[in-house]
Amino acid sequence: MNKVIKEDLNNITVDSSLANLKNKKVMIVGANGLIAKYFTYFLMYLNEQKNYNIKVIALARNLDKAKVNFNDYLSNPNFELIQQDVCDPINYDGEVDYMIHAAGAASPKFIINDPVGIIKANTIGTINVLEFAKTKNVKNVLFTSTREIYGKVADDISLIDEDVIGSIDTLESRSCYPESKRVAETIFKAYNNQFNVPFTIARIAHTYGPTMEIKNDGRVMADFISCVVNDKDITLNSDGTAVRSFCYITDTVAGLVKILLDGKIGEAYNLANETEPYPIKEVATMLTDIFPEKNLKVVLNTADSFSKGGYSKVKLIHMNTKKLESLGWQPKVKLVDGMRNTVLYFEEEKNHTK
Repeated sequence: MNKVIKEDLNNITVDSSLANLKNKKVMIVGANGLIAKYFTYFLMYLNEQKNYNIKVIALARNLDKAKVNFNDYLSNPNFELIQQDVCDPINYDGEVDYMIHAAGAASPKFIINDPVGIIKANTIGTINVLEFAKTKNVKNVLFTSTREIYGKVADDISLIDEDVIGSIDTLESRSCYPESKRVAETIFKAYNNQFNVPFTIARIAHTYGPTMEIKNDGRVMADFISCVVNDKDITLNSDGTAVRSFCYITDTVAGLVKILLDGKIGEAYNLANETEPYPIKEVATMLTDIFPEKNLKVVLNTADSFSKGGYSKVKLIHMNTKKLESLGWQPKVKLVDGMRNTVLYFEEEKNHTK
């Protein structure tokens, strides 16, 4: 395994609630995605380093990709890989204690080219996950939702709590993503009301880190990392003043573990690192400064701004993470360190393929 990932896993700290995972069976739906992948790595790390004896059942649509992502575990008796499109019914005879529903694309590339697929994964896929869950004695089903479900909130709101819900223009091209995530959350609540299926929700913002998709992804951090890894100047198709906060993958995984094990059933939790908000031009400059030997610069190209509908037009408002922090979670990785780790991961991978 890449040494950056090894160090990451060693640095994930979650308190004693982790003991609740010992000897449990955890099903991860959509295992090829960044967050689900790292969550899987962490569970297997607990097995290898702490003898937790967790059985991980990883469901992935692209089996060939999954075999690469989880190559280290394919012969491990505590790991089972199953090919599964979440839009098809889930069939698995074994017991399951916890489930993580993380299936579905989120990048502008898919929002533009496969909006129907996004909607299907978040609606039909969610129903399939919960139809399966109601046949098992699961302790919790964790859904990875998004900060975008909040939509456009009132002008006088400066901090978004979990009970703040704004408006979404249903006819805007990008709405396939946040609107279907909203519906998914409602489906979870309906299955809880009608069938007593336990769930918690993580509303996640701007997660990045090693193994993220950086080829033609379209999201800000992915594009920035791709430029640096490929020794190219970072070109901003805007004035770079939009403010963003980014959460490193290990902090996201630690937050998900807390929500899964300690979150109140039937509730949602904001999961974001709001400690370092920066204009994206500063983020780009910070990233090029980390690797001065590459002699890269940041270029503004405001005349060629992206306008195909893949990006949110909603003004960014900070998320209040106090509810998650009350469970004992805090983001720990500084932006500069997380970006360095991510680039170094891809650099190491490039060296391995030479």
